[in-house]
Amino acid sequence: MINSMTGYGEAQGEINGATYTVEIKTVNNRYLKTSIRLPEAVSFLEEDIDKLLRKNLSRGTVNYVLLLKNAPANALFDINETAIEAITARLNKIVRSSDTKCEIDIASLLTLPGMLTPTSPDEEKAEQIKKAVLDISQKAIGQLKEMRATEGAALSADLKSHCKAIKQELEQIHSRSSVVGHEYQDKLKKRVDELLADARLQLDTDTLAREVAVFADRSDISEETARLDSHIQQFTTICQGTASGNKPEDGSPPTNIAAGRRLDFISQEMLREANTIASKASDVEIIRRVIDIKCWIDRIKEQVQNVE
Repeated sequence: MINSMTGYGEAQGEINGATYTVEIKTVNNRYLKTSIRLPEAVSFLEEDIDKLLRKNLSRGTVNYVLLLKNAPANALFDINETAIEAITARLNKIVRSSDTKCEIDIASLLTLPGMLTPTSPDEEKAEQIKKAVLDISQKAIGQLKEMRATEGAALSADLKSHCKAIKQELEQIHSRSSVVGHEYQDKLKKRVDELLADARLQLDTDTLAREVAVFADRSDISEETARLDSHIQQFTTICQGTASGNKPEDGSPPTNIAAGRRLDFISQEMLREANTIASKASDVEIIRRVIDIKCWIDRIKEQVQNVE
């Protein structure tokens, strides 16, 4: 089954008394784009988190946020005590030499560049944090994928209903195209007979047959309708999940092309065939039905932009 690109997942866990909360939101994008926001204390995890997201998701803009609560101060940052002592000593010297009264605010000194630096955990602790954060992230991804799958099921049903409507119109076009040639022959013969009535001439049957044959060949849409029908079948198959990256039954390797991209390409081909049918058809009813088909295809193309 296809998946939507829109979703949300959240999970949290506790590591050494600190609470880590992961929030993941995804929206539509033609490609996979990740945006990762981490506390400075765990910024070293960005590459690992990016790999995890790319392993589980194939399309969409992914906004990943890791929130850290109740963490001890010494786990978040280090104070450059040497620099503060040096600045304090120099300020005291200036105060004494100028014979003025001035109180030194340590809190203000901490706002100077380089006074606070993110703490770096040792290798053992970093590995512990990495494992825990990735486990929490995987849980959030699981929730995200469930939501995307639920919305994907709704998308699949909607897309298949559009394909069904197109197929019904296509069947009517096929039925209509089989009688268009005969109607053209009758109309042409009637018109020519009216023009030649006063001259008391008769139209050569072979000439009429040749004209009708030329018309039939020029307006033949059987190939286009067959290709459009084939596209609809393939589109429906992908929506059902049997051709969206799953391993085929014949043992061949699965495709790496995202279902959304394949559906987008097929919908473009469907529109191309519909345009060709409209340009070749010389019947008002067929053209009217092709317009309806193009409306359905436009809806499909719009919905496909939501498919992963």
